[in-house]
Amino acid sequence: AGDDSQAAFSFEGHRELKEYCDSIGIQYLSAPFDIPSVRFLGTLGMPLIKIPSGEITNLPYLEEIGKLHTPALLSTGMCNLSEITDALGILDDNGCPEVTILHCNTQYPTPYEDANLTAMLELFDQFGLPVGLSDHTPGWECDVAATVLGAQVIEKHFTLDKSWPGPDQKASLDPTEFKAMVQAVRHVEAALGDGHKHLTASEAPNKAIARKSIVAARPIKAGEVFTAENLLTKRPGDGISPMLWYTVLGQTAKRDFAEDEK
Repeated sequence: AGDDSQAAFSFEGHRELKEYCDSIGIQYLSAPFDIPSVRFLGTLGMPLIKIPSGEITNLPYLEEIGKLHTPALLSTGMCNLSEITDALGILDDNGCPEVTILHCNTQYPTPYEDANLTAMLELFDQFGLPVGLSDHTPGWECDVAATVLGAQVIEKHFTLDKSWPGPDQKASLDPTEFKAMVQAVRHVEAALGDGHKHLTASEAPNKAIARKSIVAARPIKAGEVFTAENLLTKRPGDGISPMLWYTVLGQTAKRDFAEDEK
């Protein structure tokens, strides 16, 4: 929503889009570029609103966003921490209940060397708010990396045909790419785990198979002393652990052991 007739739908068009999204179970989202658009979107009952990077230093605009009392996504392209701090203060003072900060580079497409994804970590450390990525790089590798860095939101442009006119096309994904990106992000989300190193259920059966036990390297008679010559380690790991190697060495066999017996 905004004042560029070549790149924006009419208010009625947005209303129709919102109704269609509701009918098929997709959350509608729009980024207003002026105060009339902010007020119009406020009439649609949206659960979330997007603040584009270019509006982050627009005080009266931010006041209107805050007055919606709607959670906001705050894009931070071209910003420093001081500007973000000021914007957050205005939003908070005017009633915005929740803000997710989106790291962003506004160049379309963004050179990979300028994506600066680890700035997301600084944004979280500085503000303690949920963070995400508004990604304008040509591919979707950065979206996967952002997931690892803690992104709660990924914004990626979508197009049906990259040959269409407009500045967004080169920074957009086509349907096949977008599906692959979403799948990759969901796989990485699942793979992140709980942050603690432990035996997982899927690998538990491998433990005995992959590890080793102390076994007789040759037949050992009762009363014979265990040595490095008559013992070795072999799979499976369901016997005495090799970590007890020096505890076992020097002890006396209390019975006969066949070769390879644990």
